[in-house]
Amino acid sequence: MVLLAVSLGGAVSGESTWPQFRGPGAMGTAENPALPESWGSTKNVAWKVPIAGMGWSCPVVWGDRIFLTTAISDGAVEKVKQGLYFGGERKAPKAVHAWHVLCLDLETGKTLWDKTVHRGVPSHARHLKNSYASETALSDGERVYAYIGNVGLFTFDLDGKELWSRKWKPVRTRHGWGTAASPVLHRDRIYLLNDNDEQSFLTALDKKTGEVIWKKNREEPSNWSPPFVWENKQRTEIVTTGSGKVRSYNLDGEVLWTLGGLSSITVTSPFAKDDLLYFGSGYVGDRKKPLFAVKPGARGDISLGPEETSNAFIAWCQKRAASYMPTPVLYRDRLYVLLDRGMLSCYDAKTGAAIYEKQRLGGSGQFTASPLAYNGKLFCFGERGETVVVEAGDTFKLLGRHELGELIMATPAIAGDSLLIRTVRHLHCIRK
Repeated sequence: MVLLAVSLGGAVSGESTWPQFRGPGAMGTAENPALPESWGSTKNVAWKVPIAGMGWSCPVVWGDRIFLTTAISDGAVEKVKQGLYFGGERKAPKAVHAWHVLCLDLETGKTLWDKTVHRGVPSHARHLKNSYASETALSDGERVYAYIGNVGLFTFDLDGKELWSRKWKPVRTRHGWGTAASPVLHRDRIYLLNDNDEQSFLTALDKKTGEVIWKKNREEPSNWSPPFVWENKQRTEIVTTGSGKVRSYNLDGEVLWTLGGLSSITVTSPFAKDDLLYFGSGYVGDRKKPLFAVKPGARGDISLGPEETSNAFIAWCQKRAASYMPTPVLYRDRLYVLLDRGMLSCYDAKTGAAIYEKQRLGGSGQFTASPLAYNGKLFCFGERGETVVVEAGDTFKLLGRHELGELIMATPAIAGDSLLIRTVRHLHCIRK
């Protein structure tokens, strides 16, 4: 928790702190014996509140407050596609949409404030598995920063007073699939990555004013991975994954190192532990699905040769192990990779050695949300509302299945002794 306070530049409010996508360090893990390990539509549900509209942004929490975004259409909304979808060019809807930033009370689910930040006809289309509010917000305990791709970045204090906002010209994305890359916060800066089919860029903004500190154009087509700030023993760097190259930048926006060889679409988030950086991309339509662990201190091009699985700065590479949508979770020195089609693999995080591979979870078999791990268990959230629980360790063992009965696309959040699960129509607080 001390490191988190340093990174975010504010005081941490106890254990009820989940300030960004996948929580502290973007790790998706916690340890708290009071967290719920089983639930159902009526079991261990402390509260369940409707969320108007549609959005796959994940809940973020600071203290007793939950923040999330949504987009509400005045007209009919296309049904969300479950499972894999390879559709072509999409067209923008004609209905007016209203984009909202919400604040809810953690204890009761009561709406504390609801701010409309933009209203109009969407400038762009969306993938049938995407939404118009897919980017997860940020909080540093003083403010909440809500980024909505192709709309803008909106900043409020915790009581809902708007402090500043910044908008960019809407851009075209591949096949009209829309946007989804969440921003990150480090010290006094927000880093925002926008890879699109017009002019991709990475930018650093002053968190107090919204002033652009620097902006770097990128030779990268549309992708949906968020950036990651890697604080290692040698330096702090901003890591971005892309189908052309992985690029790591220093805090002034200059490229430190690059790496090629990812699949043609990148979605998952990088993360780091014990001075190793982990990332991959596993688009299902490609043969290349590499999963990497990278050491600190790299310079220049560190790409692997055709037959290599390691080099001076790449600790290991599993060339066909990466997932497409769900970000892997590293827990107790094991790296768990959940595939969209409902298969789970486990690797030694230090060596990359396979412990077990592609064990079937059964059930609905479709997964978009990233798994979470706590209390010796792995929780895999299926699109159809079923959560599959697997024992953490070197032997694959199914422990249970918990059903909510509503579509789950957003990665849940952990806040103290509560698990927050956003479904297509509701936010659930699961608590013993």
